[in-house]
Amino acid sequence: MLQLIIKVVVCFIAGVGAGLGTGFAGMSAAVVITPMLITFLNMDAYHAVGIALASDVLASGVSAYEYGKNKNLDIKNGLIMMCAVLVFTVVGSWVSSFMPNKTMGNTSMIFTLFMGIKFIARPVMTTRDAIKATDARTRALQSLGCGAAVGFVCGFIGAGGGMMMLLVLTTVMHYDLKTAVGTSVFIMAFTALTGAGSHIVIGGMPDWGSFALCILFTLIWARVGSIIANKAKPITLNRVTGIILIVLSVVILFVNFVLK
Repeated sequence: MLQLIIKVVVCFIAGVGAGLGTGFAGMSAAVVITPMLITFLNMDAYHAVGIALASDVLASGVSAYEYGKNKNLDIKNGLIMMCAVLVFTVVGSWVSSFMPNKTMGNTSMIFTLFMGIKFIARPVMTTRDAIKATDARTRALQSLGCGAAVGFVCGFIGAGGGMMMLLVLTTVMHYDLKTAVGTSVFIMAFTALTGAGSHIVIGGMPDWGSFALCILFTLIWARVGSIIANKAKPITLNRVTGIILIVLSVVILFVNFVLK
């Protein structure tokens, strides 16, 4: 009975963090759920990643729907970027296999911490007019190039996709924050589906209880986060996004360095 309670509590906390991170900031659920399941439930790492990716599918999907409903989603360029991300993730993974060491999740968390500080100190106040100012051909080429860069880095270090996409969409392609998050979660819904499917096929079905609980809690809180985010003022969204990123990164770094 105690083990069941611990499992529910851990999955709930992981779902809250992952869901709000996805709905508000376009952050991958994997960076929160994976270390939580490994550290507190002693779960096999491969199965933990599979559960995290499966949770990401519906959480990103429902978030993308909410952002799209509020016209904060660039589907056309998002599809171009998604294809590039998928292809170059494989390329990056292949290149990394020849390296002696790989920098994994902690690099992603440090990057996330600085992203959080950046959104608070220098908020993204770009408007949708900046997107319209660039012609369609240039925008498509930018999407292709940025997707290739994000995919390669993710495949090489094994983490950081959501934050990388948010960074390039706001700084390179000059999206406003809401459209950047909406486009990011749209892409992640498909990339997570691919990753989750491959993990389940290769590694087998993980623990059903953790699988269902993480998906449910992440879905609920991603929905809550995306609804609030789409109604928030840009400056408020920047600050809340920054706070969420900082808190999540500090917690995960604490788990990795102190509790392990």
